[in-house]
Amino acid sequence: MSDQHGIDPRAHSDPRNVYPSDEEFYSGDRPHDATLPEDRPRGGATSHRGRLATVVLIVFIALVVIAWVFALP
Repeated sequence: MSDQHGIDPRAHSDPRNVYPSDEEFYSGDRPHDATLPEDRPRGGATSHRGRLATVVLIVFIALVVIAWVFALP
């Protein structure tokens, strides 16, 4: 069994043992007019708020905690 897929050599003529290449497998659900190659794994759209929004959120939370501590008698 020196075949790359580990198929028994006696079963090479079996049509169930035909494997698509990576390009064929992953291009199955891509649009036909795709202009860019796929550069990231599938799994939904990624949306990032950005670094500035994260810093502003952390500073806001820190200010709320500091105000809460000083507001206690």
